[in-house]
Amino acid sequence: MQLGMIGLGRMGQNMVVRLARAGHELVVNDRSAEVIVRTRARVQSETDGRADAAPALADLVAGLTPPRAIWLMTPAGVVDGLIADLAPLLQSGDVVIDGGNSHYVDDIRRARALTPQGIHYVDVGTSGGVWGLERGYCLMIGGPEAAVRRLDPIFKALAPGRGGLPATPGREARRNSTAEEGYLHCGPVGAGHFVKMVHNGIEYGLMAAYAEGLNVIKHANVGKNGREAASAEVTPLRHPEHFQYDFDLTEITEVWRRGSVVASWLLDLTASALAEDPELSRVKAEVPDSGEGRWTLLAAIEEGVPATVLSASVYQRFSSRGADEFAYKALQAMRRKFGGH
Repeated sequence: MQLGMIGLGRMGQNMVVRLARAGHELVVNDRSAEVIVRTRARVQSETDGRADAAPALADLVAGLTPPRAIWLMTPAGVVDGLIADLAPLLQSGDVVIDGGNSHYVDDIRRARALTPQGIHYVDVGTSGGVWGLERGYCLMIGGPEAAVRRLDPIFKALAPGRGGLPATPGREARRNSTAEEGYLHCGPVGAGHFVKMVHNGIEYGLMAAYAEGLNVIKHANVGKNGREAASAEVTPLRHPEHFQYDFDLTEITEVWRRGSVVASWLLDLTASALAEDPELSRVKAEVPDSGEGRWTLLAAIEEGVPATVLSASVYQRFSSRGADEFAYKALQAMRRKFGGH
């Protein structure tokens, strides 16, 4: 099947290579001519397929046979501009796929704007990161049934497939479900990005839990400082003898990977990071948030459902970037004023 790919960053380029390996025909575009050249070279060296270069959007559209399928793998902030430039070049029956991390509300708006031209819009929450080339990508899809069905060969090639993972015990077999293949049509426009949004919100919470737990283990040797380190303004450690442990986090994360209830791919990645740099000395203690965690909280508020852990994990990221510095200053100023605790 033919596919145009716009955006050849860390994920987009790997997706092109994976699709070429599966025999799909690619036409590729990126704002960087150098990245286009590099992507074509990778396809030629790593696959038996080919990827045609499209320096401009008009070249990409001209290189595809109608009805066209064009996948946008770009930051959410540039999608509207891209669609505005693409739409006049497209025709009825073409489909635009947004595989980035757009807000699902934007998907609904974009689909409505394209409908009068007969252009279909499909949103695909894409999980897998830089490992997706070999592991495959978990795809959460929203959009009209016919358009999604037509794109099935693309989704199937990108997804992990069943691999060696058995079906969930007790799960009722569903003849038409693709969930066990690693991709799923979740519902109408916006549904894919809604599910991916919550997926990333959960990811925030999981990552925060691992990080906080490892931090507790790392500081289990605080008792070795002794009572002489006590401060008149800080509650003293009552039993220093209870906190005399020097734990090796590299070894602990490794043993957790094997048979533990908290084993996961995120833990695998954590263990790998610690093996490379046990003190994480090359990592800045600042954590960005790309939007999905915030959007998940907004949805929870609108729905009136609690999301306590996810909320805490989002605010933790704000704290890591120093956004609470003034609050700490205000706390200390108040404390000094009343001379207290």
